[in-house]
Amino acid sequence: MNSAAAARGQLEVFLGCAPGVGKTFEMLDRAQHLRADGVDVVIGFVETHGRAATAAMAEGLEVVPRRRVEYRGTVLEEMGLDAVLARKPRVVLVDELAHSNAPGSRHPKRWNDIDDILDAGIDVLSTVNIQHLESLNDVVAGITGVIQRETVPDDAVRRADQIELVDIEPQALRRRLADGKVYGPERAEGALASFFRQGNLTALRELALLWLADRVDEKLADYRAANAITDTWEARERVVVAITGGLESAALIRRARRIASRSSAELLVVRVVRGDGLVNTAVDMEALRSLAAGFGASISTIVGDDVPETLLEYARGVNATQLVLGTSRRPRWRRLFDEGVGAAVVRDSGKIDVHMVTHDQASARRNPLDIRATRFHRPLTWVLAVVIPVFVGAVLVPLDEHLGLASESAVFTIGILAVALLGGVGAAVLSALVSGLLLNFLFAHPRRTFTISEPDSIITIAVMLITAIAVAALVDSANRRRREARQASRDAELLSAFSSAVLNDAAVPDLLGRVQETYQQDAVALIRRGDRETDVRAFVGSDLPVTADAASTVCEASGGQYALLLRGPEVDVRDRRVLSAVADQVAAAVERDRLAGQAAEADEIARTDELRRALLAAVSHDLRTPLAAAKAAVSSLRSPNWTLDDEDTAELLATIEESLDQLTALVGNLLDSSRLAAGVVSPVVNRIYLPEVIHRVLASGNRSAEVRVGCSWAYADAGLLERALANLIDNALLHGGGTVGVETAVDVSDAGEERCLVRVVDHGAGIPPEERERAFRPFQQYGDHGRAGSGVGLGLSVAHGFVAAMGGRLTAGDTPGGGTTMVVDLPLTRDGSTSETGDG
Repeated sequence: MNSAAAARGQLEVFLGCAPGVGKTFEMLDRAQHLRADGVDVVIGFVETHGRAATAAMAEGLEVVPRRRVEYRGTVLEEMGLDAVLARKPRVVLVDELAHSNAPGSRHPKRWNDIDDILDAGIDVLSTVNIQHLESLNDVVAGITGVIQRETVPDDAVRRADQIELVDIEPQALRRRLADGKVYGPERAEGALASFFRQGNLTALRELALLWLADRVDEKLADYRAANAITDTWEARERVVVAITGGLESAALIRRARRIASRSSAELLVVRVVRGDGLVNTAVDMEALRSLAAGFGASISTIVGDDVPETLLEYARGVNATQLVLGTSRRPRWRRLFDEGVGAAVVRDSGKIDVHMVTHDQASARRNPLDIRATRFHRPLTWVLAVVIPVFVGAVLVPLDEHLGLASESAVFTIGILAVALLGGVGAAVLSALVSGLLLNFLFAHPRRTFTISEPDSIITIAVMLITAIAVAALVDSANRRRREARQASRDAELLSAFSSAVLNDAAVPDLLGRVQETYQQDAVALIRRGDRETDVRAFVGSDLPVTADAASTVCEASGGQYALLLRGPEVDVRDRRVLSAVADQVAAAVERDRLAGQAAEADEIARTDELRRALLAAVSHDLRTPLAAAKAAVSSLRSPNWTLDDEDTAELLATIEESLDQLTALVGNLLDSSRLAAGVVSPVVNRIYLPEVIHRVLASGNRSAEVRVGCSWAYADAGLLERALANLIDNALLHGGGTVGVETAVDVSDAGEERCLVRVVDHGAGIPPEERERAFRPFQQYGDHGRAGSGVGLGLSVAHGFVAAMGGRLTAGDTPGGGTTMVVDLPLTRDGSTSETGDG
């Protein structure tokens, strides 16, 4: 651990896959060893959950006094952050990293408190369960059916200097639970049948192992990058499959998936876009992306003229252990001139295993005379410019006595055309000159000399030269158009990839990450030039370039306000056009986010203004009315000109009491609505006895209702449920025809889940189905009676917010025979809807 004098303390996290695996016990065991070594270690906050072994392990450790917070009539205990900072130990134990602090605390979450402790140079030992990580929240909910209310950002855990996995076999954990070592007997049976099922625990264990493996892999990647290590380290199997976008690409991805599955390896799909364009665009790339996504992979597009080198650089950069390629499409004779991508990759792969996968496209027919795609076709055409005329001359010499000069010149012309089609203007001119000289020397009179005695020979040679130049010029023009079309197709491919990310509202760092990956850069930054200084708006990678001088490539966005700075291999001129367009898109994304933020602020201001106007309307009428009644009653009681008997005095006092009750209810609802809008409602969910809660609601406000109990227990916050039921019953008494019923019953869903339903029944006019959703919005003064009533229209809104905060649901339905039934849906078990916070 760090010394207390360090600028920032170190954080060690004990990560568990489920409650009860022994994280707190392991943390306390570590603390006892540190204490035995003379380290100043204290307990900031440790929750034993009544477990004897855990409590025994904490004996002998100094405990910093906890801070007591009173909330809704209950005294809660939180870590004494100020006391820990004042005590300044070398190491402090802070249990339950994802814990939510009580209202009124300095920070909303305990991990925020830990940041303050670390900033003070104090080392921290803490615990967290895998189900409390934000990135896995929905995954855990899908596996266990349990929604985790308390979560911690992954980054807060990933930043830990050390993470220790506390692991236990699922069957062993279930035995601990059955023996009462985790929960009491009243909870153990239900937990074993729900959250702690064998399959759930196995899945959570695998999630913990995979998450921790990813974190270790990030550390390894950072170390390799910091030390410029490019050799493959076989620390983890990782399979890279290279595709071209051709018809065989889907088969290659499926084959690579099978290879990766056999070794539980990570699958990466990469496409190298060459400078001369795309090999094949017959396949819909979106279909390939969907296929890869179905296998848990994504397609990365990178740029490089030398495909084998670019592909191997990418594979080494991601520390790949296996590389999957398709077999070559080219005929064997062409491999004499160009070994091809596959052979080059196999030759230079080093420690990376290469799989060559056969496919149907490998045997597709191609033009055997087309050598333009080979890397040696240009030098070869200069050789052919001489070889073909010599070959034609050698063939025609034995046939000279049977052929005339016109026929022989025609055969030479065919050879010249072949060179013109394969080469260019220069090679065609050379071939025409050689052919003309051979024709003149071998077949024109006088023979065996270069003397031209007949004008026809001069015309023949001139025609061959003109024909060769014309054909070669046309071929060159066509090839240039072809290269331009391929370059445009390549640019369109890259722009499409970036544009799709922008249209899908990708974050700016994600867009920069695509640029970094595509052009194999070490770092990419987006800067905004101001009047006085340059502001780095977003960046990815290491060794960040903050100025144009520090960057290897600079691409300005339109307007000159934004610019992309790249550090790494210099991007050539043709790719800068694409990067300039990408810079425009990234700048547009930044402006989009800025405008979205301004729109959100404007919307918040508009909502605040609407709330202010509604509150003013409430104050001007609904608050003034009971105040006026109370004021009149008090004035009458104090007036010396009035003689009041006991009955009149009692009536005036009753008026004052009723007015004050109205004011109390109105102010309470206004405050509750403000708390809900501010998001500061933090429920404390426990198993509560419903008849007692209903009795307190009816007794506190002199309310009357017929009560029928079919479900006695449920998990909720007793205080919030009281407020919700009070508002529902008051609303029913006001609008429901005078007769109100409160019923509780057990309901079983189609999935077999048991819930507790609390129904508040009235027999008024009812709420039309199309108005039921609006009934739960603030300041809606309508209801069963169809006219505005007293109050500010917050009762149902507050009740809906409180029930939702507890993890329940509030809905409106019809009462048989007429009226409205409000239904509060609550979980029967803690695992049915909310998280376990006790997890030693």
